Amino acid sequence: MKLAFLALATAVLLAFSASAQAAPPKPLPNPDRPAATPVFRSADAGAMAAATASAARICPTLRTLARRGNGSSSLRVFNLRTRKNVCTLNPGSRRSLASNTKLFTTATSLERFDTKQRFRTRVYAAGNIKNGVLKGNLYLKGGGDPSFGTRAFLGSYLGGEGTSVEALASQVARKGVKRVTGIVFADDTIFDRLRGVADSGYATSPWIGPLSGLSFNAGYTSSSLSSFSSDPARLAARTLARALRARGVGVKLDVGVRATPKRWKKAPLATQTSPDVAWMARVTNLNSVNFWAETLLKDLGAYIRGSGSTAEGVKVVRRTMAAMGVRVWPIDGSGLTFGNRSTAHDVVKLLYRARYEPWSRNFLLSLPTAGVDGTLADRMRGSAAQRRCRAKTGTLTGVTALSGYCFNASGRRFAFSILMNNVTNLDRARAAQDRIAALVAGL
Repeated sequence: MKLAFLALATAVLLAFSASAQAAPPKPLPNPDRPAATPVFRSADAGAMAAATASAARICPTLRTLARRGNGSSSLRVFNLRTRKNVCTLNPGSRRSLASNTKLFTTATSLERFDTKQRFRTRVYAAGNIKNGVLKGNLYLKGGGDPSFGTRAFLGSYLGGEGTSVEALASQVARKGVKRVTGIVFADDTIFDRLRGVADSGYATSPWIGPLSGLSFNAGYTSSSLSSFSSDPARLAARTLARALRARGVGVKLDVGVRATPKRWKKAPLATQTSPDVAWMARVTNLNSVNFWAETLLKDLGAYIRGSGSTAEGVKVVRRTMAAMGVRVWPIDGSGLTFGNRSTAHDVVKLLYRARYEPWSRNFLLSLPTAGVDGTLADRMRGSAAQRRCRAKTGTLTGVTALSGYCFNASGRRFAFSILMNNVTNLDRARAAQDRIAALVAGL
């Protein structure tokens, strides 16, 4: 597994296969939005190359950079081959993680779910169908799929991937249903009905659409992202009713929210199956999508512990990481809450342990590539880190983080974590992070 991971890492970072880069999702609004840092000049590159004569000589420079723009720094740079630290600075001090929290959420999802795990959204007929008439109600039951929405939303933000309400309506129509005497009910009972995380008092916040077991358009009313829905499940049911009408099925537009009766859950009338968890991990980490991270966390609670809540998902993350020897103190899945904490030592330990897992390839491919895509598209350009480092960013007020892998031209491979708290100058701190990554890539 170790040799396979290392070979893969080098190939991925140098070649960037078309399949891994196809139809990348667009970013949704979040505080960890892509940033731009200055392009490295050739003089910068030469100076940094001179500083990389040895790991011993580079460490003071790395520590100096780690202190820039912030008042509480943690740093760990680790050689994956020798299993020795290259440099550390307060590696055991707990720091707020911001969106580096997503590393723990996605790693746990890949570990606890099969990477091919998919989530299903179903339509059930609660009544008998005779001569094309359903004498009863339809139930649209959510399965915790964050990609469920309209075709317009999927086309605009997910490269056409995901599950659509129109496809469900078409399946119902193909089953010969011409009229429904009752109404469409939304069933979102796989999750609790808390719409947000601790940061917003568990209500909807500007940085994350309302969470729901029957999510729809990532919590937005439409693909325009103009506003959040007050009730995603109800909106999904109403949109299904309209889609059915467009396909010649007579059904009322009045909808309700109610659990599907057990007696009618034997066989679904229609089913849409989400992309796999490996794809969801990439959507989550590439553009730091909070909605996906929080939905995956509730999925962990629902499928592993039988309760689709943030609190139960957090238990799964904490216990899964503890089993890997990694310490983390999560509060949510995205990092929006300041209290999500770990240490640079433990972030690197996760990165190190991940390479021995069956899901190592999917975890690596989920991370943005320096100077190429996601939240790192406009960072580290012109440096040794460009195309050679894959890392997860993190941003909150007073917090910035960067953790991931660097693979240099000579074949050396490193894991690193830079956690900066009490940040007074975000631009300066990010530029320092980029120079650290460039120095590590040049070792």
